[in-house]
Amino acid sequence: MSKVKKKKNAEGEEVSPELRARREIYDWIQCLATALIICVILFVFFIRIIDVSGTSMYPTLNNGDKMLVSDLFYTPKVGDIVVFKSDTYDPDKALVKRVIATEGQEINIDFDRGIVYVDGVAIEEDYISELTTTKLDFIGPKTVPEGCVFVMGDNRNMSTDSRKAEIGMVDNRLILGRVYCVLFPLSELGWVK
Repeated sequence: MSKVKKKKNAEGEEVSPELRARREIYDWIQCLATALIICVILFVFFIRIIDVSGTSMYPTLNNGDKMLVSDLFYTPKVGDIVVFKSDTYDPDKALVKRVIATEGQEINIDFDRGIVYVDGVAIEEDYISELTTTKLDFIGPKTVPEGCVFVMGDNRNMSTDSRKAEIGMVDNRLILGRVYCVLFPLSELGWVK
């Protein structure tokens, strides 16, 4: 007859293998529950996964891409890709665009040459699919008001953005966050520039 060896706990008492197994299961459940709570808090308050809908950000982002977005300690900067809501243009939908100018900067667009100017200087836009020739409602030059940004899609002539009166200058409080990376499809996995 074989004896089951009992281990002793911290108090020096013998503990059966069944009790040890139950405690180990309890510890695993406690770890998993803690991890789940941390993930829920993280995704509710700090980061979001948002889908791209449409082609306005092509070639940087494609229709159906899943992006990691966060507004944690975020202040909009020129060149950032942001997700925002519009009070006046399709308020149920989040829009994805690139910040072209921030508060106090002057924006102007030469639609004949397709060149965008910020503070009188033509900006270098190696990320766009084609030059900006679609005017929409834009009449410039315009100065970006305090607490706002001017945004445009990278697929300039197929984008509804700050050139459209319904969107106009985007209030920073309506920005859900900055796009940091593409998570899916895996072939596009990586940081967004």
